[in-house]
Amino acid sequence: MGKHVTAAEAVARIPDDAVVTVSSSSALGCPDAVLKALGERFRAEGHPRGLTTLHPIAAGDMYGVKGIDHIAQDGLLARVIAGSYPSGPSNLPMPEIWKMVVEDRVAAYNVPSGILFDMHRDVAARRPGVLTRVGLETFVDPIREGCAMNARAAASPIVQRQDFGGETWLHFPNIVPNVAIIRATTADERGNLTYEHEGAYLGGLDQAIATRNHGGLVIAQVKRMTAAGSLRPHDVHVPGHLVDLIVVAPDQKQTTETQYDPAISGEIMRPWDSFSLAEHGVEKVIARRAAMELRRGQTANLGFGISAMVPRVLLEEGHAQAVTWAIEQGAVGGMPLTGFAFGCASNADAFVPSPNQFSYFQGGGFDQTFLSFLEVDVEGNVNVSKLGKKPYLTAGCGGFVDITAHAKKIVFSGFFEAGAELSLTDRGLTVAKPGKFAKMVDQVEHVTFSGRRAVAQGQDVIYVTERCVIRLTAQGLQAVEIMPGIDPARDIVAASGGRVQVAENATIMPVALLRDKPMGWSP
Repeated sequence: MGKHVTAAEAVARIPDDAVVTVSSSSALGCPDAVLKALGERFRAEGHPRGLTTLHPIAAGDMYGVKGIDHIAQDGLLARVIAGSYPSGPSNLPMPEIWKMVVEDRVAAYNVPSGILFDMHRDVAARRPGVLTRVGLETFVDPIREGCAMNARAAASPIVQRQDFGGETWLHFPNIVPNVAIIRATTADERGNLTYEHEGAYLGGLDQAIATRNHGGLVIAQVKRMTAAGSLRPHDVHVPGHLVDLIVVAPDQKQTTETQYDPAISGEIMRPWDSFSLAEHGVEKVIARRAAMELRRGQTANLGFGISAMVPRVLLEEGHAQAVTWAIEQGAVGGMPLTGFAFGCASNADAFVPSPNQFSYFQGGGFDQTFLSFLEVDVEGNVNVSKLGKKPYLTAGCGGFVDITAHAKKIVFSGFFEAGAELSLTDRGLTVAKPGKFAKMVDQVEHVTFSGRRAVAQGQDVIYVTERCVIRLTAQGLQAVEIMPGIDPARDIVAASGGRVQVAENATIMPVALLRDKPMGWSP
């Protein structure tokens, strides 16, 4: 029997109680046709039942690629262990997987993406699980939630503290996958896979090795097939001896709302003047001040939200290639994309498999990272991974914990308050009406980043807001730069309930940040 099968034939091979690992990043690289067939089989047959699924990065999104929502069915899913989950705005319906999580109908865990990739490597090599300091003193740590997202998960812990070599570590015992569902662009008849139309390799190779090394089943979804021997060996990323079944889905999207863009896959280079600039406004002012932390020749990581505008600030100032960007999906260099294409880059220098990229991040090899925040507390802890009232507004931690664990410098960006009415001119920014919700709080809802641990490790941490730049110190949060137009006593100290104090030597931010034209700044 050849390896080419229908999606229905492929999922018919998945047994009850299997552990299924899925390679995806939202819609980027999502094997959606296979996941859809798996959901359809369960509705028709009631099998397979009791699956555990592993998702180092989210499978699917809320904008047309359902991913994990195809299989978010009672009886089909028993456990979900994911670095991130589909997320989107509050005006869209809550994804089915989130309903299962909040209603405690499935044991759900949020494990940092890098740790999940590490687990696949340790499973493959038959090592005794992941031993890491990533996540200590955050929600990952058993002294807090231990990655559990609900009561059902808390009743079955997957991580423990371990003393080793005189230090405290987190130990994640291995979870061995029986099935891997991965995606590529082209497969030959022997199952060799190439990724020429993909925006990233993600972790498909490691997931396939982990599965095959334990006698499991590897299913690859691809756009097209070609004859055996027609692929260049240097182009093959996953060799055919690791692949059991091939499902052809000619309409698979490159990423959300993008059928195919050759610049995303690095097949062409876009002119630099073809990229749009950041729209002028308060968010751009914040991104501009964050960008001013950069120095030419640095390598920096980039997260979602306001931080994603920082490369466009460099573009507008005429320094688009002054910094090398590295993002968790694997792109290095070029111009990171925004919106639905976030996680991809055009004009990239290279695509690194995500597990390798996370090794680089976890070891703190880059110069600094630009990330966002939902809320910050008096210890400098940051929450980006949990919102009790609207849980699907956040995707979970993703690679945030891996990236911040040993980063030399961290630049968080966000609004000082939520829902404040702000007035922006080229001379200053004023608060016309206070915000509805405080973002500087006594204690964050979820500790995604530990301020106390960062201080102990000597990490350089700042929080850039529209009102001030805040530095994390051993004495707490100190506003060290003030935006022109802001009243420090009223708009910072009082607005934060005294949680943020103004440093005695605080300076005024450059007024050039506010103008609707290039700042004239150079990294």
